[in-house]
Amino acid sequence: MAQLAVTDTPTTGAGPSGLAVPGPLAVLRSWPGVSWAIRHAAWLGPAAVALFAGLLRFWDLQHPNAFVFDETYYPKDAWSLLQQGYEGVWPENANPEILGVPQEIPLTASPEFIAHPPLGKWVISLGEWAFGLHPFGWRVMVALLGTVTVLMLCRIGRRLFSSTLLGCVAGLLMAVDGLQFVMSRVGLLDGVLMFFVLGAFGCLLVDRDHARARLRKAPDPDAANLGLRPWRLAAGLLLGAACSVKWNGAQVLAVFGLLTVVWDQAARRGAGARRPLRSMLRRDALPAFASLVLVAGAVYTAAWSGWFAGTGGYDRRWADARAGLSPPRTPLVDLPLPQVPMSWVPAPLRSWWHYQAQMYDFNTGLSTPHTYQSNPWSWLVQGRPVSMYWQQVPDGQQGCHAAGGCASQILALGTPLLWWTACAALVYLLWRWGFRRDWRSGAVLAGVAATYLPWFQYQHRTIFSFYMVILVPFLCLAVAQLLGAVLGPPGCSLKRRQYGAVAAGTVVLAIMICFLFFYPLYTAEVIPMTDWQARMWFTSWI
Repeated sequence: MAQLAVTDTPTTGAGPSGLAVPGPLAVLRSWPGVSWAIRHAAWLGPAAVALFAGLLRFWDLQHPNAFVFDETYYPKDAWSLLQQGYEGVWPENANPEILGVPQEIPLTASPEFIAHPPLGKWVISLGEWAFGLHPFGWRVMVALLGTVTVLMLCRIGRRLFSSTLLGCVAGLLMAVDGLQFVMSRVGLLDGVLMFFVLGAFGCLLVDRDHARARLRKAPDPDAANLGLRPWRLAAGLLLGAACSVKWNGAQVLAVFGLLTVVWDQAARRGAGARRPLRSMLRRDALPAFASLVLVAGAVYTAAWSGWFAGTGGYDRRWADARAGLSPPRTPLVDLPLPQVPMSWVPAPLRSWWHYQAQMYDFNTGLSTPHTYQSNPWSWLVQGRPVSMYWQQVPDGQQGCHAAGGCASQILALGTPLLWWTACAALVYLLWRWGFRRDWRSGAVLAGVAATYLPWFQYQHRTIFSFYMVILVPFLCLAVAQLLGAVLGPPGCSLKRRQYGAVAAGTVVLAIMICFLFFYPLYTAEVIPMTDWQARMWFTSWI
């Protein structure tokens, strides 16, 4: 893995007196402000990238003043959680009443069946609590998390590659990815899920470094007990939160759990353990299971606290109704899935288990055709992006001055040049991991495997390419690692580094220009129909 080292160039030659003449870089670094910035670049660089990302994501966030795609579900569910502790039924005409002036909020007390756990909607509800049930209110928390995710990726990339520059490059690439940008500006769950998944990955990286440092100091690496590992515990909390947003967080939990114990085995081997596998199994595996799986399970259960606290939620009194203790408020449905037959289990837990079984049945069996559904095979090349908002604007309205009319669209399209470059970067990482045993490549590939590969078992389902927003951070890390190799290894010649910098810089600049070109399609900007057609590079994008 190419790592960047910024070195001084103290002299350029000898002056008339024979003394060394300071080079321009040395002179620049001697200035007080520049010297201070260089010393604090590890945080200033990521903060600058995150500020850039935040300006993009918060600018005109309330536009369009409409329910965008699945915003017709999650913001209203979030408001219901805020008011009732559970998701209630909304009438069919609720959307125009919510957006109308004066506003009407026709929430009912009847419980609604919901296909996803509640935590993501609780996060959205924080913005609604602060700003009301308006587009800005239900988008602000997702935009905030999308911005913080960019900051986290810069720091994660710095730790992974031992380079502030490459970390900032990874963050910058995500800041200008169209899919992450769009999903940070709509009130959907996937942006929240991405935040928790990436946070867990970063915590496990820190835990890896701390564990290796402690093992290096241990007199006997085979017998060393690493004790409490707070960063791995934090990862368990975040992975539990991810599962509490969407169930595909469980797949990430499984892969990351395997990854951390593999790192433990490698750490013991590197410290000189004679039997690293046995030592890992005896001393690390069970604590890892407790820190990740058990903690995640506790977080997931706690996320349903609003449902448990009352009796109005969907299926909340299913067990009582089944026992004839109360009339059923929702249909009694017996699924071909395991039920909890033990009468000694408290009724709320039996009801909750039945609700989870219904959610599982829905999420694994949904096959209703949709115009923008797609197959995972096409996701990496952005073969079928999802149009989340579309409005055809006649000439003379909403600022349209084109004879052929205008279009306003939000297209969940990843920046094409970034995603296509990432395909090449993944091939490079596979080579690095397979033939050079590069742990950094393995870590990024584990993230890709956890967030992307499980979807191939659901090709029969109605699924969408925007689910891959949780893959974006790992694609950006892969591209940053590839660009690090282009820049050149440590100790390479100045000319080699210059050529590499030009090539890598050209790639980053091209990706940023590509993002700017598609920017109107990410923000529902009103553009002439001819300009919209120029951006439809493939018919599958329409």
